[in-house]
Amino acid sequence: MHKSAGSSRIDCAEPPNDAPKVAYSTTLGKMVMGTAEAFLSSRLAKRYKGSVDLLITSPPFPLNRKKKYGNEQGEEYVKWLVSFGGPFKGMLAPGGSIVMEMGNAWEPGKPVMSTLALRALIAFLDEGGYFLCQQFICHNPARLPTPAQWVNIERIRLKDSFTHVWWMAATDRPKASNRRVLKEYSSSMRTLLETGKYNSGSRPSEHSIGKRSFLTDNGGAIPSNVLTFANTAATDEYQRFCREKDLLPHPARMPRGLVEFFVKLLTDPRDIVMDPFAGSNTTGAVAESLGRRWICVEPMAEYVEGSMGRFPSLQ
Repeated sequence: MHKSAGSSRIDCAEPPNDAPKVAYSTTLGKMVMGTAEAFLSSRLAKRYKGSVDLLITSPPFPLNRKKKYGNEQGEEYVKWLVSFGGPFKGMLAPGGSIVMEMGNAWEPGKPVMSTLALRALIAFLDEGGYFLCQQFICHNPARLPTPAQWVNIERIRLKDSFTHVWWMAATDRPKASNRRVLKEYSSSMRTLLETGKYNSGSRPSEHSIGKRSFLTDNGGAIPSNVLTFANTAATDEYQRFCREKDLLPHPARMPRGLVEFFVKLLTDPRDIVMDPFAGSNTTGAVAESLGRRWICVEPMAEYVEGSMGRFPSLQ
C-alpha cells in the first residue's frame, strides 16, 4: 500500500479501521489512511506521542445533512469530539498547541443557529484540561450565501461567511511568536516611521500615547485575530490532479493561508505538525513547504489519492 516520494499511484484499498497504514510518504512526512480513532490507538501513533508541536485540524462540522466525508450530528457530535480530548493531549510535545477550525451550525428546519459546536468545544476543553489561548475568526468574503433557505429564498438572515478557529494548549504558555507572522506596514504607518510625526497624548479610551511609542520599525505590524482568506482557487495543482485522475476533490478544504499562519506562529523548522482529519491534506503540503515534519490521517481512499496532487515529487 505504501508509496514514497517519486511514486505516482497508491493502492487505495480501504484498510480495516483497526489497521491504519502509511499510504505515501515524502521527505518530511507521512499520509496515513485510516480513521483518527484507529490511528491514535495504533503502534504508528506511539512513535509521535509527546512530540507533536502543532495539531491543526478542521474536524467534520455538525451539519444537518450527512456528508460523504462523515460527520456526526446532534449530541453524538459532542460525544465524538470530546472523545479526542485525552488522546490529542497525549500527542502534544511540551509547549505544543492544538488549533481547531469549527464552522457554524443551524437548527434543523429553523432560521436559528445551533450552539452545538460551542458546547462541543467547551466539553473538549474540559475533557483535555486545555487552556484556551485565543479565539480567531477565519473570514471568507467569497463564500456562497448560506443557509440558502433563510438567506436567498426567505431573505431573513445574512450569509454565513466565517468559521471559528480555536487555539488551545495544555499549558498557558505554549511555544509561539507573532514576529513570524507580521503583516506589511500600511502606507500611513510607513509615513509615520519616515517622518516621526503623529498625534501623541491621551485618547478617549484613557490610554496615553508617548511621543516615541510608534517610532520603532519592527519589520511589520502585528496581525489581528481576524484572518481573511477567500479560498476560491479553482485551478490549483490539487484540483488539476483530481480532474486528471478522475478523483472527487474534497468539498471542505482548509484555506492554505490559514494553515500557513498557524504553522509559522506556533512552530519552528523541523517541528512536527499533525492533522488527524486531513481531508485533501492541505496541512501536510503546507508543513512540507515550510520545512516542518508532518503526520496526517484520512480514512477515505479517494481523498488520500487526490491529496498526492499537492506534492510534485509524488507525480
